[in-house]
Amino acid sequence: MTSPHSGSGRPRASSRRMLAEAAGELFLEQTYARTTIDDIARRAGVSRATFFNYFPAKSDLLWLEVDESLDRFAAALAVVDDTLAPMDAVLEAVVRLAEGFGPDRLPLAVTQVELMGTDAELQASGLPRFLELVRVVAAAIATRIGEDPDTLLPRAAATAVVGAAVAAATVWARAGVRRGPLAPLVRSAVEPVCRGYASLLVNE
Repeated sequence: MTSPHSGSGRPRASSRRMLAEAAGELFLEQTYARTTIDDIARRAGVSRATFFNYFPAKSDLLWLEVDESLDRFAAALAVVDDTLAPMDAVLEAVVRLAEGFGPDRLPLAVTQVELMGTDAELQASGLPRFLELVRVVAAAIATRIGEDPDTLLPRAAATAVVGAAVAAATVWARAGVRRGPLAPLVRSAVEPVCRGYASLLVNE
């Protein structure tokens, strides 16, 4: 089994968190654009090379919590009850993903956006994550209906589902200190989409 520790003996998860915390402090102090990777590494007490052992780019620090959840999403989707209809399975998995976030677990990407000046960067770095999530959902739908994931119906359904979930997450993020759990908002946004596509799948 691979050791969870780096060569210096520091746990990998701890080092990632240290870098994320250092980045958050600096983004608030001097904005995202004015903060360099060297600044972050220096604040965290690691080398520039160590930074790249954990994050391919500065923008990845904004998505740490999200990326950790997305890494587990495909596996979670795969183990949803086989007896569920395809779109019911998608809804359950997406809501479970959202349950990992709430007032006590906020991604850096949605906190203090104005002060950090991260809005433009979030839009740019969010797109690859959106597309990857669409790919995963489309593959799950396709598997359950016996289609190719690149055919129209699985792809369209997945794009609609992920778009609705992102809309809910955006409303949630902008709610500021009034925000509650994310999952109910996601369910409200995604459930009608799943219902609509479920009727199409029945007619296939």
